[in-house]
Parts: sequence; structure tokens; C-alpha cells
Amino acid sequence: MSIRIVQLGSPRSAEEGLRIGTVRRPPRGIPKNEYAARDFYDVWLPELSPSPDLVAEARSALDAKDWTGFERKFRNEMNQPSPSRLLDLLAALSRQTSFAIGCYCKDEHHCHRFVLRELLVQRGAEVH
Repeated sequence: MSIRIVQLGSPRSAEEGLRIGTVRRPPRGIPKNEYAARDFYDVWLPELSPSPDLVAEARSALDAKDWTGFERKFRNEMNQPSPSRLLDLLAALSRQTSFAIGCYCKDEHHCHRFVLRELLVQRGAEVH
């Protein structure tokens, strides 16, 4: 059992299980009833995405210093009670079942899901 960290819209692996979208906005131009069939997500959990202002900051990051600032602020957002409890829940579930969380970004190392991976591992999650 484990969590896979994925790019939404990429083909699913056989072992992946339920796919959770940790994005601020649903995919554009895709009918809601097609999100899962098109490998975006089965369940939408925007509470684990950066705030709109922080998304804009990440998109405008020009260098490593800017990106580090984004990561620090996103960690602070995830330390708030509601997102923190959700991360605890996902970490606990990862020891019982397989599922995936993801975002649209192509490069995980310049995406909030990289931070989510670290936060989940810190909570004892099984991450693939």
C-alpha cells in the first residue's frame, strides 16, 4: 500500500488506485463527468493546493531563491489545522490502501506536489 505522486492527465498505473487532484482549479475544457476517464482525478481536494496568491508566486518564480520562498510559504499553509489534518489522514490511509495524489505540473521538483511528498513522508506515509 502506498501513495503515488503523479502528474494529472498522465496515464494511470495498474497499482495506483483512487486518484486525488490537489489542484486549485479543475481541468479546463473537460466535462466534470470525464475527469476520471481522462486520467485527471477521481476526487478533487483543493485544500491541499497552494492558495491562489501562492500559485501566482510559484508561476513567477525566476530562480532558486524565489522557489525556496514559495516552498516555505506553502509549508506554512499546509501547517494550518485543516490541511494538516488532511495530510495526517492521507498518511494513515497510505498504510492501508493505495492511491495517488497529483497536480498538472510536468516537473515535480517545481511543483507543490514535491512539498506534499515531503510532508507526507514526515508523517510516516508510504510514498512510492
